[in-house]
Amino acid sequence: MEPLEISALLFATLYILCHITLTHFKKPAEFTTVDDEDATVNKIALELCTFTLAVALGAVLLLPFSIISNEVLLSLPRNYYIQWLNGSLIHGLWNLVFLFSNLSLIFLMPFAYFFTESEGFAGSRKGVLGRVYETVVMLMLLTLLVLGMVWVASAIVDNNKASRESLYDFWEYYLPYLYSCISFLGVLLLLVCTPLGLARMFSVTGKLLVKPRLLEDLEEQLYCSAFEEAALTRRICNPTSCWLPLDMELLHRQVLALQTQRVLLEKRRKASAWQRNLGYPLAMLCLLLLTGLSVLTVAIHILELLIDEAAMPRGMQGTSLGQVSFSKLGSFGAVIQVVLIFYLMVSSVMGFYSSPLFRGLRPRWHDTAMTQIIGNCVCLLVLSSALPVFSRTLGLTHFDLLGDFGRFNWLGNFYIVFLYNATFAGLTTLGLVKTFTAAVRAELIRAFGLDRLPLPVSGFPRASRKT
Repeated sequence: MEPLEISALLFATLYILCHITLTHFKKPAEFTTVDDEDATVNKIALELCTFTLAVALGAVLLLPFSIISNEVLLSLPRNYYIQWLNGSLIHGLWNLVFLFSNLSLIFLMPFAYFFTESEGFAGSRKGVLGRVYETVVMLMLLTLLVLGMVWVASAIVDNNKASRESLYDFWEYYLPYLYSCISFLGVLLLLVCTPLGLARMFSVTGKLLVKPRLLEDLEEQLYCSAFEEAALTRRICNPTSCWLPLDMELLHRQVLALQTQRVLLEKRRKASAWQRNLGYPLAMLCLLLLTGLSVLTVAIHILELLIDEAAMPRGMQGTSLGQVSFSKLGSFGAVIQVVLIFYLMVSSVMGFYSSPLFRGLRPRWHDTAMTQIIGNCVCLLVLSSALPVFSRTLGLTHFDLLGDFGRFNWLGNFYIVFLYNATFAGLTTLGLVKTFTAAVRAELIRAFGLDRLPLPVSGFPRASRKT
């Protein structure tokens, strides 16, 4: 098979998976409205979002696929069944992801947003075509605005005639330069979200898995929870038995909280000994090992930056796939690199949706508006397209960037790369120590029953005359 056919097959698979995912998150009411025009507009915008999400997923898989392909070519250089896996295919995938990322970020996603918000020009004939005209005009104005901003930024940063004249070359310089700025913002966003997500992984895992019983009596907790729930239910059913006015809404919330707590306690009591005593410690140990290994890798890369100039991220000039392993540990090290890349990407997404700034953008099952889907696709594409640069900058892999990903000017700045590595190592270590010590302290307090002790009271507040 030709490389183009293989690329089309891979993208079609990703497109189908992304379409199924977005179908489960969209609002069904927006696609079954009485107005057929709105439904058609939303369907077109959904297809554009599906394309963008498929490109984002391809960008996530780009670097791990390249690392594994290099190891396969190195281990089986003359195998007939892997002749389709070659340097031409890998280079083509990097170039296609770069092209489609530019296309989605600069044209498709702005078009989808303006298309869903447009109503047609005043006095024009109603219909989808009128909305298309308005969207195209808005997109042209936005392109001129962004072009002017990038031109001014380039003139400020690199104030010479050659750099300003090169911006007139739209395809060869302007789009890569704009994408370089967007990628730099994505790398900065990964720097903030990844340490936050790494710390969040421990608490999420603790909620999903059953914790071991350490110096606690579940039967006593179940009995106390059932007793409190029965008392509150009796107070709700017979409010006249109490001479004080009752807040019924507060009582209902307390009952729901007790019911949730009782369900969790029942789940912990019914869990097997293997699941309770082995699953949770192993999961926490794996998270701690992966996080520590990430910090250790970045620390080693910081030392390499101080010693060897070759540790700087750069683009691959020639085709060197299948000639040398990009890990000192061979295939085992390549597998570790792939696991770390996926782990950091999952952590960054979790940290992104856990941050207060982007928490409202979190998609909901069958209750996500079309504009919210567009925002999620744009953010995920920015994060995923910056993942190869992020991984290479931190030294998680020595696989050099292919295609236009290695043309970013800021990758050759030693101070930016060194400061980025040091900041990531510091934030991750601080978050790990704080989260892990807080979790251990909370578990010990809960295990010894200190959380149920009454708080020390130094004095009673003086009652007012109205009371």
